[in-house]
Amino acid sequence: MASAGRPLEGLLVVAIEQAVAAPFCTSRLADAGARVVKIERPEGDFARGYDDVAKGQSSYFVWLNRGKESLVLDLASAEGKTALQGLLETADVLVQNLKPGALGRLGFAPETLRRRHPRLVSCSISGYGETGPLAERKAYDLLIQAESGLSSITGGPDAPARVGISIVDIATGATAHAAILEALIARGVTGDGADIRVSMFDVMADWLTVPLLHQAGGKPPRRIGLAHPSIAPYGVFTARDGGEILISIQSDREWAAFCAEFLKAPELASDERFARNVARVRNRALTDERVAEAFAGYDAAEARAALLRADTAFASVNDMAALAAHPHLRRITVETSAGPLSLPAPAPILVGVERAYGAVPAIGEHAALDERERRAS
Repeated sequence: MASAGRPLEGLLVVAIEQAVAAPFCTSRLADAGARVVKIERPEGDFARGYDDVAKGQSSYFVWLNRGKESLVLDLASAEGKTALQGLLETADVLVQNLKPGALGRLGFAPETLRRRHPRLVSCSISGYGETGPLAERKAYDLLIQAESGLSSITGGPDAPARVGISIVDIATGATAHAAILEALIARGVTGDGADIRVSMFDVMADWLTVPLLHQAGGKPPRRIGLAHPSIAPYGVFTARDGGEILISIQSDREWAAFCAEFLKAPELASDERFARNVARVRNRALTDERVAEAFAGYDAAEARAALLRADTAFASVNDMAALAAHPHLRRITVETSAGPLSLPAPAPILVGVERAYGAVPAIGEHAALDERERRAS
């Protein structure tokens, strides 16, 4: 496998960031070769203290800050502002998730930066945007899960639940990453940078389009656990030996094959109660009952074999121990101050190209960075 230059090499990204959303975005820029200078307070990004499970370090921080440089600055001081201004003179991208208006009060409002540095791509991440009744409110992942309504459709019938990962932060970081790359492509054509604003609430509202349309259509979504509100059968069924298998029937053609091979009841494919997905959802209890009866006649291994013969999509209901041993889990190794750590590999695979990943920085590891740059200039 060949080693090749990474696509963002030569770009300077200044990251005034904390927690997850902005660091997710800039970690992907760093993976692609950008030089990411992370501005931290003297106590560091508060995500450094979220837990200590990664050799005494935060799992969140080591995941999202590989390949970055840590520069400690007090942006309220004249010296800190001068150092930041020096970085912005040559920066290509600025990513920040301070409270709306905070960067402006320091003298670095995005509108001002656009005038000073017309080629700069700035991206501001917030909870609810720059204006509106909640713009000044603090916003974190679970708060937006609740405020956006995501938690109302997550969990079982008895109570709403949190999605088990920081889904809002990750979605927001991925959205910001895509928007920045679009702006860099546009800058290559026009020479102009961009002022990008991404709010966590907007990202989740976009992702909740389908349940919102169900609400508008008079069919408000219900919490149904490991099942699908619009498709049936789509859920977990238990085999004779207690094994749990999640199946998904996506089309009426798949249903017909499932009826013939797995249910051993080909006539159900034309039964008006089950022939169409809309009918199966309307008669979900009866549909699931027929499927559950069939599962009870198979051991888990037999059920999987029959599902494969029927070309039915299915999955095991795994936990993190199973993921750790999963044959499809790809890993990378990153260096940290406490030693190397194994992490899941980023999803994109560049065929024939081997990508290296930078180390996770200690707080202020690059404290002399601004002075070096001043001397070099």
